Amino acid sequence: MTSQSQGIQQLLQAEKRAKDKLEEAKKRKGRRLKQATEEAVGETDRYRMQREKAFRLKQSKIMGPQSNLADEIEEQTVEKLKELSRSYNTYMESVMKQLLSMVCDLKPEIHVNYRASN
Repeated sequence: MTSQSQGIQQLLQAEKRAKDKLEEAKKRKGRRLKQATEEAVGETDRYRMQREKAFRLKQSKIMGPQSNLADEIEEQTVEKLKELSRSYNTYMESVMKQLLSMVCDLKPEIHVNYRASN
């Protein structure tokens, strides 16, 4: 009877060791999977940065530097605003006088299509 109980104890201990080994293997597999995922993400990021750099290089060769274009557009915009401001200041007073004279200096006249009916 004691030999049976010792045999059962040994089986239980062996089962526990096997279970522990399985859990440890699962943990190692999870860690390795996580590490492989991180490595893959890093590798894709490096590849993406490399391709973007090559694209920007080709784009700058084809289109020329973008900063010069932006500066030129900004300069043109400022110049156009100055021109519009000068034009506004030049013609504002005469336009206001003309508008006020049209509103205030009314000359009552009978419309040409008006018919007097008796």
